[in-house]
Amino acid sequence: MARTFWDRFAGLYDLAESANRRAVRGMAGAAARLVPAGSDMLECAAGTGEISLAAAPFAKRILCTDLSLPMLERARRKAARQGLSNIEFARRDLLHLPDPDGAFGAVCAANVLHLLDAPERAVAELWRVTAPGGALILPTFLMGEAGPLMRGLIALYRLLGFRQKHLFTRRNYQAFLDGLGLPPSRLTVIPGRLPVGLAVIQKPTIPEGSI
Repeated sequence: MARTFWDRFAGLYDLAESANRRAVRGMAGAAARLVPAGSDMLECAAGTGEISLAAAPFAKRILCTDLSLPMLERARRKAARQGLSNIEFARRDLLHLPDPDGAFGAVCAANVLHLLDAPERAVAELWRVTAPGGALILPTFLMGEAGPLMRGLIALYRLLGFRQKHLFTRRNYQAFLDGLGLPPSRLTVIPGRLPVGLAVIQKPTIPEGSI
């Protein structure tokens, strides 16, 4: 299997994220607090697992997934160093999840929608595995609002093979969310050199007697 940009970049990922520490830490903490207490959580495109690690005190069980095995290995080592025992790791494609409908009380995919040709397909699949009454959490880098330092780093990443498909701002990310045909989303902007638009969509509970 050919190594992807993310496989090659895994060893530098946390260092690169440190250039945007305020937004990354704010995103992880805010996303973790949206996880319903005691729920099973799925994180897709987890990278080195910052959100899964932050959510560990809230969730009963976390399945931390990514397409890149080197990223997952780094996430696994970080969880082990912190003594976390409620996180499992698996390679998954977020467009084709093997899980049954409504399997997780919280589903999160952070900073990946801007990389996809059809991000609405990913959201539909993530929504499918979100349980009634659960939360779909979609933090996304607002690359259209990057500061000068991050614009320079992004240009460097492109030379190394990084490719984004969408340049989200808070306005067009909200428009994207509004066009999904899902319940209304709540969008919070986490400030930083590269701000994060943290969206959460609550899945309605199934009314009693409707089945």
